[in-house]
Amino acid sequence: MKPLIDIEELDDEAKVVETPREGFLPIHTNGFDRGFIGVILFIAIHLFWLRFVEWALPLPVATVLSVVLAIYIIARG
Repeated sequence: MKPLIDIEELDDEAKVVETPREGFLPIHTNGFDRGFIGVILFIAIHLFWLRFVEWALPLPVATVLSVVLAIYIIARG
């Protein structure tokens, strides 16, 4: 007996072939992973800044640098 509706024929998501992202990070990542890496770098840059650079440049410079780097990693990583 033939089914009335072929579900495989109607499933558009099954037909879409997702190509893997090609980013500069050497590991397979999703959006959450890249966001997490951005947050960890945000913390690391601030700790480095407080220890070695704050006497020369204020902390908001580190914040701007960290946010720009995190956005780049999330978008291109």
